[in-house]
Amino acid sequence: MYNLDAPGPSHHLPDGSPALNGIHVNGSAHHAHATHGPLAGKKGLVVGLANAHSIAYGCAQQARAQGADLVLSCLNDKARSFVQPHADALQAPLLNCNVEQPGDLQTLVEQAVAHHGHLDFVVHSIAWAPLEELHGSVTDSTGAGFARAMQVSCHSLAELARLCAPHMRAGGSIITMSYQGASQAIGHYGLMGPVKAALESLVRYLAVELGPKGIRVHAVSPGPIPTRAASGIAEFDSLMEQAQAKSPLQRLVTLEEIGALTAFLCSAGASGMTGQTIFVDAGCHAVA
Repeated sequence: MYNLDAPGPSHHLPDGSPALNGIHVNGSAHHAHATHGPLAGKKGLVVGLANAHSIAYGCAQQARAQGADLVLSCLNDKARSFVQPHADALQAPLLNCNVEQPGDLQTLVEQAVAHHGHLDFVVHSIAWAPLEELHGSVTDSTGAGFARAMQVSCHSLAELARLCAPHMRAGGSIITMSYQGASQAIGHYGLMGPVKAALESLVRYLAVELGPKGIRVHAVSPGPIPTRAASGIAEFDSLMEQAQAKSPLQRLVTLEEIGALTAFLCSAGASGMTGQTIFVDAGCHAVA
């Protein structure tokens, strides 16, 4: 699956343009907020919402339901039109952030810290590749396209970790999103497979570097689900059908399940875990 919850340029997927619009919250109806849940009192930043069907939103929903206070980001004003009502429902400020724009990530983190005072966890759900290279062969990929996919999808995590780590208390967590295509060749996934493999390697290096500060780092690897971003993958419906037939549980996973795993990894219950890629795919990865 192509986890592009906050992809790149706006002409490809629901992600890619200007700078930050500042914090916006209104008094609309909101989801239940647990005051005594596993994440009660925790301050989180979730980066890369595209709409109510994006993985980032599933993570935000579950974190909020378990007591966390959140700051959210989307790509630009176009994405904001889809995301704002859901951010309001979560009682969370929503900021614009395009990781390809110099200074956007730094401004996002500065505003999140100004709002929260500190950060306990960060969820990175950003990936993008040029569609022609996603659909094409890796051998035909261009250096420019490969570099942009790597910068948006992988290096943005390193940059986010660098910016957030000074503001994270001991016991903080950084979570990113990967896919089985990082370890197995998946049809129509193109250069995103190598890019996700690099992302999973980066998780291990960040875990080692940030471990002495008490910061834990993981990749969550969901199975294919019908997000708007995934619709950019050729024959994605067939991929989902194959995954459902192959999985030991004979079904696909849900946004709630992906979000619940992410929330657990941000909680004290996962305090002894770091540096892992953890699958939530109904067991697909275990079947040849």
